[in-house]
Amino acid sequence: MNPTIELLQSHRSIRKFTGERIPRDLFEACIRAGQGAATSNHVQAYTIIHVVNPEKRAKLAELAGGQAYVHDSSDFLVFCADMKRPTEAAARAGADVIRGMTEQFLVASIDTALMAQNIAIAAESAGLGLCYIGGIRDNPAEVSELLELPEHVYPVFGMCLGYPDQDPEVKPRLPLASILKEDTYRDEGDEALIAGFDETMRGYYRNRTGGTRDTTWSEQLKPLFTAKLRPHMQGFLRDRGFGLK
Repeated sequence: MNPTIELLQSHRSIRKFTGERIPRDLFEACIRAGQGAATSNHVQAYTIIHVVNPEKRAKLAELAGGQAYVHDSSDFLVFCADMKRPTEAAARAGADVIRGMTEQFLVASIDTALMAQNIAIAAESAGLGLCYIGGIRDNPAEVSELLELPEHVYPVFGMCLGYPDQDPEVKPRLPLASILKEDTYRDEGDEALIAGFDETMRGYYRNRTGGTRDTTWSEQLKPLFTAKLRPHMQGFLRDRGFGLK
């Protein structure tokens, strides 16, 4: 073990922050760390919207499902997959650009996620806390309008950043044997591993809530796969210029 590995294995989502503001130099250092992430073909297909206007922060908190920490954190970022900048650059260089390809959507989304995770690691290394906000995709059209996002750009998720005012337990992860396979995908024995993990998570939730929450990992997955999750995203992405050709 070394400090970097220990840091990566100790991530917690922070949803309560002190009123202390992140110094600008530290904030920008974290963003630069994000830029150091791997990027497909050096495309760098991302843009971050740093939302500082209090009214916009409050509106984003509402659009993301009423999550108060979107407004209360020191800083709030909206990470956008951006194929506008690279395709326009290629066009200016003389390319007959084709837009809306599925691979472009994947590249932009993956680039954005990799960059955001670098920022998360940098922030935690400096004693900051964070929480990803996937609720941004609950109302992506309204978020896009609020932030004046152009075509070929879409909001992937948000991130709250600030100094933690809580110290939650690290949430358990699946057993390594269930997610690490050699040579081929083999799931013999996974059912037993998942059953054991479900009991681990039951204990975690009981401890975290003082016994008021009695559920497992498998049980909490049920709502995700028994209804169409964010069905508006397909049409929204098409309207954004991600036609998935």
